[in-house]
Amino acid sequence: MIELSSVSKSHVDASGAEVPILSNVSLSVKSGEFVAITGPSGCGKTTLLNLIGGLDRDFSGEISIAGQDIRRLGDRGLSAFRNKTVGFVFQQFNLLAPLTAFENVRLPSYFDPSPEPRAALDARALDALARVGLAAKREHRPAQLSGGERQRVAIARALFARPRIVLCDEPTGNLDAKTGEAIIELFSALVAEERLTLIVVTHEPRVSRAAGRVLVLSERRLKAVGEAAAKE
Repeated sequence: MIELSSVSKSHVDASGAEVPILSNVSLSVKSGEFVAITGPSGCGKTTLLNLIGGLDRDFSGEISIAGQDIRRLGDRGLSAFRNKTVGFVFQQFNLLAPLTAFENVRLPSYFDPSPEPRAALDARALDALARVGLAAKREHRPAQLSGGERQRVAIARALFARPRIVLCDEPTGNLDAKTGEAIIELFSALVAEERLTLIVVTHEPRVSRAAGRVLVLSERRLKAVGEAAAKE
């Protein structure tokens, strides 16, 4: 489902010097796999997630997602790819405050030229909310929801387009222990029941324990947990 081959990424700092972020990263993730990526703050985890999700195309190497070479996609094709193939869940939720939970979940459809009837799109949004246990709060706005409920709305929005891949950046970082555990259980159930391919960037051991595979981003490269520990 996900293939990275010798992917490198750098940025130019204020002095004009090139600063490497990722160096020759290779990764293969099967359909239906739950992978956790850990590592210290600033090591490039979010950058890696952005590359996989097609949010950043400035890299060297090769990235293939669901059989699609994303470097060959133009802006319109890449937008369609993100809207249909990949769901994103962020630590800060990124919900629009004036919109209800239902409207936030339904939002991706407004950027999709699909002729699917409005009633069908509404039903999909309600189904996504039901899958995260929030159908009864579909008319609530973000300010009326707890942190865990807002994160579940963000997950429902990611699931709305029925993506094959969901990418999560510190999804439990702003949640208390009990709520975080509930979100982790939800992720595990979605992987088991829906065969989603899930990659979660995290600092939290409880997320890593739930994953089927844990990788560490260290010295700008991805390493298995045992390999990374041997280097320290």
